[in-house]
Amino acid sequence: MKLEAEQVLCRVHVSSLARHGSAPLYAWIVETAHREDLQGATVLKGILGLRPDGTVVREHAWSVSQEAPVIVEVVDGPRHVEKLLALVEPALQEATVTLERAHVVLYRGGEPGSKPRDLAPRVDVVPTQGASAALEVKTMKLPEEGVLLRVFIGESDREKRSGRPLYEEIVLRAREAGLAGATVLRGPMGFGRHSRMHAARLLELSTDLPIVIEIVDSEEKVAAFLPTVDELVAEGLVTLEAVRVLKYAAVS
Repeated sequence: MKLEAEQVLCRVHVSSLARHGSAPLYAWIVETAHREDLQGATVLKGILGLRPDGTVVREHAWSVSQEAPVIVEVVDGPRHVEKLLALVEPALQEATVTLERAHVVLYRGGEPGSKPRDLAPRVDVVPTQGASAALEVKTMKLPEEGVLLRVFIGESDREKRSGRPLYEEIVLRAREAGLAGATVLRGPMGFGRHSRMHAARLLELSTDLPIVIEIVDSEEKVAAFLPTVDELVAEGLVTLEAVRVLKYAAVS
């Protein structure tokens, strides 16, 4: 069975070192989503990140205890996302949450013995419409309107003058521009405009894997940063998505 509908993509950006009790915060969020019967959750670990205070965090392969940016993604109907956030928000000391429209296609197998609830769409899944379903989610904090900037490049791409990895240069330029944060994600497989396939292999020391740099900030700040992206990215893909942004900062 194939069902098309509009739902909400909720993304929670946290540190890998953030805790909830004895468990990592991101793991607790996933467990909470599972307990509350949401459709699913995915954890994405970044290799480089820019925190709101300007600190750059990096993945270190040989470090036992290291900080890395982590994103928990959940896609579900607005009421279910709202229920999850009501439980999760009080535990967020330093985090950013984004809510965006998601046109989804659901595939339900309907194997023998499946329960009716597994075959039917969520009762709060609404048809694709003019207004985003993300606007229906009520939260503890008042969301701000923002933009999610994604830059898709290759891991081997370099900044011409410094020779440093291009994704690192973009993050450092984002810090100079005073942007609220950035996350760099490495994909295990992909291909670009020239149709060259790239994939991670166990014994390879260096590969040209796909890289995504994600930056969330106000429309004005992202628009001001786009000329820098144009300057740095000779070949790649850039996307812009309107999002609702919730920011949480620890009280010092």
